[in-house]
This record gives sequence, C-alpha cells and structure tokens, in this order.
Amino acid sequence: MKNIKLNIAALAVSSLLVVSCNDSFLDRNPTHDLNDNSYWNTETDLEVYNNGIYNEAADASYYRFMVGHTGDAWSSSYADYFWKDVQSDNFVSKSNSNHTSYTRIAAGKETVPNDPTAGGWYWTLLRRINVFFANYDKVDVPESVKSKYAGEAYFFRAWFYFDKVQMYGDVPYITEPLTTESEELYGPRTPRKEVMDHVLDDINKACELLPESWSSDKGSRVSKGAALALKSRICLFEGTYRKYHNLGDEQKYLEETVNASQELMNMKKYSIYNTGNPDSEYATLFNSEDLEGNPEVIMYRKYVLGLLGHRLCGYLVQSGNGATKDFVEDFLCKESDGSVKPVSLSQSYNDESIENELDNRDPRLTQIVLDPRHSKEILYNKDQYIFPRVAGMTGWESATGYHVIKHYAAEQDQKGYGNETHDAPLFRYAEVLLNLAEAKAELGTISQTDLDQTVNVLRDRAGMPHLTLNPVMDPKYTDLGISSLLVEIRRERRVELCFEDTRYQDLMRWKQGKRLAQRVLGMRFEPSYFDLPRFTPEEGKADPNRVKLVEVNGKHYIDVFAGTDWENRVFDEDKHYLHPIPVNVIGKNTEIKQNPNWD
Repeated sequence: MKNIKLNIAALAVSSLLVVSCNDSFLDRNPTHDLNDNSYWNTETDLEVYNNGIYNEAADASYYRFMVGHTGDAWSSSYADYFWKDVQSDNFVSKSNSNHTSYTRIAAGKETVPNDPTAGGWYWTLLRRINVFFANYDKVDVPESVKSKYAGEAYFFRAWFYFDKVQMYGDVPYITEPLTTESEELYGPRTPRKEVMDHVLDDINKACELLPESWSSDKGSRVSKGAALALKSRICLFEGTYRKYHNLGDEQKYLEETVNASQELMNMKKYSIYNTGNPDSEYATLFNSEDLEGNPEVIMYRKYVLGLLGHRLCGYLVQSGNGATKDFVEDFLCKESDGSVKPVSLSQSYNDESIENELDNRDPRLTQIVLDPRHSKEILYNKDQYIFPRVAGMTGWESATGYHVIKHYAAEQDQKGYGNETHDAPLFRYAEVLLNLAEAKAELGTISQTDLDQTVNVLRDRAGMPHLTLNPVMDPKYTDLGISSLLVEIRRERRVELCFEDTRYQDLMRWKQGKRLAQRVLGMRFEPSYFDLPRFTPEEGKADPNRVKLVEVNGKHYIDVFAGTDWENRVFDEDKHYLHPIPVNVIGKNTEIKQNPNWD
C-alpha cells in the first residue's frame, strides 16, 4: 500500500523543473501577485502555484506547523518540531543559544515582542492561499481537476488559522488577497468562535475535495487522509479548549472529532505499524531513513541527500537536552502479578539508579530515553563514554540525566551537519486513534470496544496490558477533577506522542498550564554519587557546581534550573494561555487590542 505523504523536497524540485523548462514563466509576475492575462490557464499553473504554498508552509522561520526536521536547527526561529516540547513539562534544553524562547514560555517569562514575525504574526502564506482562491476558477480544466487543488488550499488555510487561533485566540479573518491600501488591514480581530467556524468549514471542504491519492506524476501531495487527520486534531483541540475554558459549544467539535476519526478508520488505508517487536517497534517509526509504505504514517516530510537534509541527531548530542523526571514517571510500571500501575502505586518502581528506574516499565520508555546498558548498541562513536552524562562530563551531557533518543539514528548521526535524511512523521494514525478515544471519553459515549480499537491497539504494539473502562485512579492526578479513564487516555497520549509537538497544546486545551510552574527535576542524584566511578571518568567528572541538587521526600534529584532565570517558574491563569500580540502590530493598527494582561 502506498501511504499518503508530503514530500516537500520532491515538490520543490518538480516546481523548479517546471519553471526552468518554461521560459515564458520568467516573464510572469511573482506568484503572489499574478494578473489575469499571464497565468491561470492550465492544470500545470494550478500545480506549480500550489507547490509554492507547500514550500511557504514548510518555512520554519515563520510558521510553527509542518516543520518536520528543519535543515538548520541552529538558527531557525522554531527549529525542529521535536524541540517544541521544550515549551512543555516533557523536556528541557540548556543550550545557551538555542530554544531560549521555548524555555522562556515554559517558565512563564515570555515578553511582548516588537517584531511581528518574531512573535508568529506572519501572514504571507495566507495571502498566497487567498490569491489562489481569487483566481483558480479561471483555469479552463474540468471541475474534477480544479477541485483537487482547491482542496489543497482549503487544507492549508484551515491549518494556518488553526495555528493562529492556538497562539492568539481572536485573529483577523481574511479571505481576499489584500493590498497595502486595503481597509481590512486596519480592522479588528475576528472573534475566536467565528474564526474556528470558518476553519471547520475549510477543513470539511478539504476532506470532501481532496483525493485519497494523487497520480504518480503529481508527486507527493496532501490528500483526504491527511485532511481527516488534521480535522481530527483541530476539532479535539477546540472541543476540549472550549470545555475546560468554559467557552461553550464544545459538543459540536468533539462530535466532529469522532466523525473525522471514524471516517479515516473506515477508509481501511492505515494501521498501526506492528511486526511483533515491542522492544524496538516504536523507535523504528522515528529513526527510519524512508517512511514510504509505512502503514501508520499518513503524512511526512521527506528528506533527500543533496536536496534537503537536517541535523537532528547531531543536535541531540550537543544540546544538553534531557527528559524531565515528571515525564519519565508517567510511564506505567509492570508488576510481578502481570498488572501495570502508575509509579505512585507501584511495588516494582525503584529510582536508586537509572537502570533500576528503567526496569519493568512500559517498553516505549527505553525507546525514548537512553538505557545506559544499551548505549554502545545504538549510539554512534560513543564507545568511550559512560552514561548517563551530566554537567562536567565531556561530551553529550544531559541537563537531567535522561538522554532523549527518540528520532536518533546512529547511521544518520555520522553523516554530518545538514546531511541527515531520515524522514519526519507529521500525521500518524496513532494520533487519530488517541483523538477518537479522548473525544468519546469526553462525550461519555466510550465503550470497551472503542478502547480495544484505539488505545489498546497501541498497547498491543508496546507489549502492554489493555486499558479497561474503570482503571485505578492515579493519586498524582486526583486534583484534575476528571475520571480515571480520562487520566489514562491522557497518559497514553503523553507517552505515545512525546516530542512530536503535542504536549504544550494539550496542556493549554486542558487548562493545565499550572503544570509548567512546577520545579523541573532530573534523575535521582544523591550527593554521594559525585564520587561514584560512573560519574568520575578520566575525560571529565560530574561538577557539583553545575549539577545542582534538591531534596524531595528524603531523596535528592537534579534541580535543572537552579540559579538560572528559569528557576522561579510561574503560570498566570489569566494571561499565559494566549501569546502576546507584537508591539508593532498594535502600533500600526489601533483596532487590534492586546491579549489580556499582556499590556
């Protein structure tokens, strides 16, 4: 089966080939300002124009979606979708020069930017899309041909506005290709509800118009499956955001989540990747050179040596990253009687050493966080190192002691800067299954059959016991005011979708921003550990001046941000669920009002 994917590299190349083979194109106006007489004549015009939409949407310098693994993780404003979890309670990066904006957001120290582009208030993609809608009907081809390209434009406009609403709430809703003289440029923001109604309308049109697959000569383009996956994501976010933020009208969006997810399931084109190897299956999804044909991957960003590469693995080694203690503790423990329990109720959990902590856990944990006993098997050129490595130990130190290896592939690491080519999943079938389970649980309509067709399919791959309708309540989450079933569905989501740019927005929609205000802890590290052989290798010893410790319930843990600007973390419930509007935007348009408490 040929899975539906997004091969941006191939689209860029095909666009260049068409341009270079058609001399008359060089005399035409830029694609964002095309007039009636010079363009919009053939299907090729539609295809080439939309290639520009793909390329614009994948520009990590300005947009926070469809990034994948960027070619230059060092300088990109948003870098890799992997790194966006720095905003959340899953992950930290202590590099001084990279991702400080994400760390600042997580710590509640974000400031109002001056530059609109720095703040994400960037609209070029929308103008490009709206130019398409203003002109595509002029092309003299069958409606069935035009509709496919219209479906692409609806898809990207829905995604664009969904991203803007997540950041800002109310935003100007514009459907025309404006000029500098357009009055609409100086109008107020459109209410969130109205914008999201338009988003739902657009994504519904995309689902209707896009084909299940394109002919091979059209390359890799978004399709019906990708549109349904995006609709499932959009509607779950908006439905739960509206519920937990008391905005009302949540049922409509939750029901649409169910509809989109079930329609995609009924296509019978996608399934969970499972060949019966629970100790490696999950990792394979993220370290594979080529995701073509993987039944779980609905849409991905393709990398081709010499055309588009990245440096994720090398960056993982050098960034000082680490998973948080809170994240690691959310993985269930396997008990001696065959059951699974949360850490707070487990008889098997022991964090005296990292090896003990990783034993008897959900097998996905050691495919996400490095087990030191396996370092020589999976890491490139690290045979001389003892893990875990903390501050003071030369090479690949971790801020927390929990080295993240999801997305890491040794054969990619050795390729060097900008030459890594393993693909980046953008939509996985696993997410759609989790969306469906959560929406049904929120609606109160979920059954054991639903669980067996969604969450438990993922647990089967991981080699974990099935979730039932009435699991034991984890004492850690009794303050959430939700059912034990929803607690476990949320846990499954955190585990399965970690480092795929979902956790921060999940916390925002659940109105759980307070979790970002917690002290960020790393692995257990007793003061006596500084003298252990594993932390005193010849090439560099763990440094007590850099590895700060804090005592919690009689045990000591790495206090990740002690003595830094991010130590005293805050989350203002009346402010931090939305980002600030850049200063220059308000200065140019007095009708645009700042988000609450950002003045």
